[in-house]
Amino acid sequence: MNLETLTIVEARMALDAKEYSALELTNAYLEAIRAKDGDLPALPAGRHGGRQGIHAYLEVWEEVARAEAKRADERIARGESAPLTGIPVAVKDNMLIEGRIASAASKILENYVASYDATVITKLKQQGVVFLGRTNMDEFAMGSSTENSAFGATKNPHDTSRVPGGSSGGSAAAVSGGMALAALGSDTGGSIRQPAALCGSVGLKPTYGAVSRYGLIAMGSSLDQIGPITRSVSDSRIVFDAIRGRDPKDSTSIELAEHSKNKKLPVIGVLRRFSEHAEKDVLARFNETLKKLRASGYEVRDPVEASTLLDDSLAAYYIVMPAEASTNLARYDGIRCGLSVPAETIGDVYAKTRGEGFGPEVRRRILIGTFVLSAGYADAYYRRATAMREKIREDFVHTFANGVDVLVTPTTPSPAFTFGEKADSLAMYAADIFTVPVNLAGIPALSVPVGTVDREGKNLPVGFQIIAPHGGEETLFAVGADVEKV
Repeated sequence: MNLETLTIVEARMALDAKEYSALELTNAYLEAIRAKDGDLPALPAGRHGGRQGIHAYLEVWEEVARAEAKRADERIARGESAPLTGIPVAVKDNMLIEGRIASAASKILENYVASYDATVITKLKQQGVVFLGRTNMDEFAMGSSTENSAFGATKNPHDTSRVPGGSSGGSAAAVSGGMALAALGSDTGGSIRQPAALCGSVGLKPTYGAVSRYGLIAMGSSLDQIGPITRSVSDSRIVFDAIRGRDPKDSTSIELAEHSKNKKLPVIGVLRRFSEHAEKDVLARFNETLKKLRASGYEVRDPVEASTLLDDSLAAYYIVMPAEASTNLARYDGIRCGLSVPAETIGDVYAKTRGEGFGPEVRRRILIGTFVLSAGYADAYYRRATAMREKIREDFVHTFANGVDVLVTPTTPSPAFTFGEKADSLAMYAADIFTVPVNLAGIPALSVPVGTVDREGKNLPVGFQIIAPHGGEETLFAVGADVEKV
């Protein structure tokens, strides 16, 4: 088996045909992790330092994974395998698995042990998945490079001097580096699609509510969405089908209607003026893909006249998201759970615990969020941002109602950047320009790799983002599969 290219579809066929066992497959991935990921102590937050290995994982559950693989083999032997039975999967460190640490890559939750399973974990356990370990991430999912982890940065498998993207950088690096067959990530403003693009994997951000958020450590509750990072579009569909669905434990979750398959090829709309923010060679790969899609029979409308409101999405996002984050993270006070720093007064316990437990980027966003929600400023900032968000949502609805089935952009403006290259927070935030509008609108999007660009002699992957209307995942998979072919 070649872990660098193996897909879930291929592994499923091999497991059911008894070409190898789930235990043998799991052991192969554990060996790959041991060889590639490194086992040196974690480094100071936000620095890749001299750590050997990719550092995709914060913790690997070797013995538990082998036990799960043995149970999967027994299930396969009985002829009761599900699509993901025996498939080794990595899990981002902000999803709860009962009895295991879930730290959100933060010192404040460094020793927090989950008391229940997230709904997505329950669904994967029902399928007989093998859980390899928890992956590194930006602290509380705040970042686009995984440099903000309290336990050291993850490296990009394609060039270890560069970031894997974020905040699901560990998950993307694990899949890209042949250290997991698939991984779960969470996407608040691009945190699945962006690292998938920078690592050469497929990343799906589902429709808001299509996948339950129960058991996900919250950052921005109206924006967060769990989704898969995989090696192929077919694999993405398999994992999505396993974790999707209405959940009574999450009142925002929904059951997506089954859409009848349209025999006619979808119409592709190009957000051309928006896409011009990409670097020249990234844009060239994007244009080459469009040319090939047009040659294969697609109608490509270029450009699509979308409102300039899309250009304002970054400003709206970086008000709405910090506001929700500051509210969600208020629960980490040194009293209820996680780190607690002793002090003379309760107020000092709060202050010292949060000061020592939260990293710089988390503190920055809490301060911004608290400010935009404060009396006298909420009208000027937060309410204006939420009004802009509604206009962005209407902008997408209007565009899709005018004969366009999907919209496309590059996933990121550039390939993976070097560690420390975007030390300026505004420069880092600008890297999310193509992805945040999707989260603000609550619609689904898929990033598919479309070749590489050269940086300092390294071939670095870039992604092609496909955006669909609410509930349009099937259209994404159809177009994404054709993008893979061309």
